[in-house]
Amino acid sequence: MEGRFAGRVVLVTGAAQGIGACLAASFAAAGASVVLADVDGRAGTRRAGELVLKGCRVRFVKADVGKPADVRRLVHDAVRWGGRLDVLVNNAGIGSSAPLATRPVGQWDRVLAVNLRGAYLASQLAAPHLAKTRGVIALIASTRALQSEADTEPYSASKGGLLALTHALAVTLSGRVRVNAILPGWIVTDRWRYDSRRTTVSEADDAQHPAGRAGRPEDIASAALFLCSAEAGFITGAHLVVDGGMTRRMQYLE
Repeated sequence: MEGRFAGRVVLVTGAAQGIGACLAASFAAAGASVVLADVDGRAGTRRAGELVLKGCRVRFVKADVGKPADVRRLVHDAVRWGGRLDVLVNNAGIGSSAPLATRPVGQWDRVLAVNLRGAYLASQLAAPHLAKTRGVIALIASTRALQSEADTEPYSASKGGLLALTHALAVTLSGRVRVNAILPGWIVTDRWRYDSRRTTVSEADDAQHPAGRAGRPEDIASAALFLCSAEAGFITGAHLVVDGGMTRRMQYLE
């Protein structure tokens, strides 16, 4: 397919559903060859099949980024299949909500392993390949890195860690690989899920956002395509908040 990412190879983790699925589809529509990675083999295979029917060049790899061996296999497979690597999008993430006093430590370990360590390992292993193509790493963090809800410590800590990881990687890989983070706010992912759950968003919910509505996965994909393109060639180590202005509004109200 023709497009501004034609000839480039993109790896997206957590790509079977939600924001990750939209990211993968958007890069593919822009001409990239895309490797979709996800722990959900059934959903990942289905998503890749849908993109193939649209004429996209994609490959699905089942992988749990919380497991170092899976991350090594994933990066190796992506480079072998694509012949190169131009973009890594660290999107895979899980949440947790439990009372602080009774949360088992294993829950903390699992969230940090997937959300933060997985992104670090993928970046570490992909970096030599990305350096050859003057590539880009994008990390999907969250506005929860800036403001939290009760009982979400592992998730918030992991997303805050991604921001620190972003600027550390940007300095370490300076001149070879650009690294940026995107912080989604309230994103309604219904259209990009396979289950029947539907998110109810009221007019009052939309009104909380200065932009006038809650976010969509396409909003995050647009930001990612920009940051990973030549147009953003002078941007690295940045944290781009994509939340319709809600975080700033809440800070002002406080």
